[in-house]
Amino acid sequence: MSLKQWADNGWLKPHKTSREEIANLSAIVDRDLADAINETISPDSRFGIAYNAALKLCTILLFTSGYRADKARHHYLTIQAMPFILGNDRKPDAQYLDTCRNKRNIAEYQYVGNVTERDVEELTGFVKELKGTVRDWLKKTRPDLF
Repeated sequence: MSLKQWADNGWLKPHKTSREEIANLSAIVDRDLADAINETISPDSRFGIAYNAALKLCTILLFTSGYRADKARHHYLTIQAMPFILGNDRKPDAQYLDTCRNKRNIAEYQYVGNVTERDVEELTGFVKELKGTVRDWLKKTRPDLF
């Protein structure tokens, strides 16, 4: 499969991004990373905030590749597109973020206490690493948007 095949299937829509849009998404990532380390709020909420930062990084990748995800499975598709863009070696990262997506959904919609401090620390560390990867990728492949 490829992003083009996903678009042919109707899972992705064409999207033309701009430097301003990428800057705004990057600012959301920075804000969410800062908020996710605020220990005065619950681990459940901090995890959700860190997850949002990761999702925005995946959104940056997808937008700069010329697509946006269909609304029906927006989070899932945005995350799963990462290996198509950054390479198959990032497939475990997409699987990890999908696990985080499920954990966040449980914390958001089903019950309290599903997330540990360790979960939050692991995800925020992952997001910091991914942020560097995305920035390096942008500089290399889309310097016009960086």
